[in-house]
Amino acid sequence: MRALVTGGGGFLGRAITEALLARGDEVRTFARGAYPELDEMGAEHMRGDIAHLGALELAMQDIDVVFHVASLVAQYGDPADFDRINVDGTRNVIEACRRTGVTRLVFTSTPSVIHDGNDKLGIDESVPYPADFACDYFRTKAEAERLVLAADGSMTAEDQPLRTCALRPHGIFGPGDTSLLPLLIGKAIKGNLRIVGTGETKVDWTYVDNAVHAHLLAADALDGEAPAGGKAFFIANDEPTNPWTFFNGILRELGIPEVKRKVPLGFAKFAGSAAEGVWRTLKLKGEPPATRAQASVIGTSHYFDLSAARRDLGYEPQVSLDEGVKRTIPWLKQQMDEGRL
Repeated sequence: MRALVTGGGGFLGRAITEALLARGDEVRTFARGAYPELDEMGAEHMRGDIAHLGALELAMQDIDVVFHVASLVAQYGDPADFDRINVDGTRNVIEACRRTGVTRLVFTSTPSVIHDGNDKLGIDESVPYPADFACDYFRTKAEAERLVLAADGSMTAEDQPLRTCALRPHGIFGPGDTSLLPLLIGKAIKGNLRIVGTGETKVDWTYVDNAVHAHLLAADALDGEAPAGGKAFFIANDEPTNPWTFFNGILRELGIPEVKRKVPLGFAKFAGSAAEGVWRTLKLKGEPPATRAQASVIGTSHYFDLSAARRDLGYEPQVSLDEGVKRTIPWLKQQMDEGRL
């Protein structure tokens, strides 16, 4: 199989690239930055912007399957940037697939596309998109997912159907993590992290190897009769747990004081809204210290029914939550020793 991985320099994109190479596939990666380590591991890296259709067409020459992992991930920013990268970029990926004859497209989505600020307890993919979104990241990922799923079965320039699906892995962590755990640990080190709400919530996590496993299964499931075509799938370790028990356990291993102070969910949402207002008014750069989306996600439960992924993809988690943490702790300690957290 000849695969293209957009966002190949990122946490999940790089892990997918490594797994594809390990099983003997030919891999081309596509990202704006230069990542010489991708070439060193055996991939062919191409620099480009998914906002440029021509660059994507060039990258998709002689490709069988595209893993579209690249996206702008943030809980605050210029709406135009989110639209350009997450929506227009995905539209370009789909069009480039059609023009170059790519017949399989696996899109990395997120459970945030159905987040409406309320608890989600063991839900499946029948839950609809909400009418309103807490941030532009959620909104644009939902729109991108709609585009990908609607493209399933459309014809390519070579008169072959393009088969598509979307994966919604939740809380991806593991060695190489560039956002989730490092962000939370950094806040905890500074004393800026609070338990939002009662602290009795339950959430799903996904060890990175399980997320990668799901992506490879999805690519294979889009071949032939493609039972996965046109569908979205929740992906997780299927071990929902209290996030503060989980996170404080990691902090203890790292010698960092546990998070114990609480703030009510309503107050956290108000503080996030106020911080966003200040950032917009003063046109400050970066993300505010609190956001509505952050409060909403941290303060609610969200775990998922994986029946569809099991049925249509043959998905089963390969690495348990405890084992995933054991594999991640040494890497986090190294990051701390090097001052990166």
